[in-house]
Amino acid sequence: MSLREELELLNKNEWQNDLVKIMPLTTEKELVFAAYECQLTDEQKKFVSPIWFTIGRAYLYKDDNYPCIIYNLDNMPIGFINFYKWIGDKNAYSWSYFIDLKYQKKGFGISTAKLAVDILKNANSNICIKLASEKDNYKAHNLYLSLGFNKSPILDGDDIVFVL
Repeated sequence: MSLREELELLNKNEWQNDLVKIMPLTTEKELVFAAYECQLTDEQKKFVSPIWFTIGRAYLYKDDNYPCIIYNLDNMPIGFINFYKWIGDKNAYSWSYFIDLKYQKKGFGISTAKLAVDILKNANSNICIKLASEKDNYKAHNLYLSLGFNKSPILDGDDIVFVL
């Protein structure tokens, strides 16, 4: 079964926690939010792939990618997340995400990461979750370690890999 199929089998309530909910990107308005309205600091922009690269990959490899919008519980879009199959490892899933600058430092980032773990584990409890991070993205490193990930000795290009 593909990642997309596994995710689409989840119940709607499995896509939400006490701060955020994640919903598939399905409208032009959501695409505009993710690509243009959702803002990051200049430092953060160094750490994430350009949105059009992620959206393009999701379009080309639909079964292995699942782009979504992150909402707060007031139904305001606050970020973007893409769930994807780890390239080169059919037994691992991953995600990349970012939270809009206006909503940072309010707990949405860690809440989204916790929910992402839950979503992927509920979709397939036997799957490994791997996350890659730039070597100098210490905030991400600390977040992943706090969620129970371990730093892997293997690199993804020059990125550090964390495994759960």
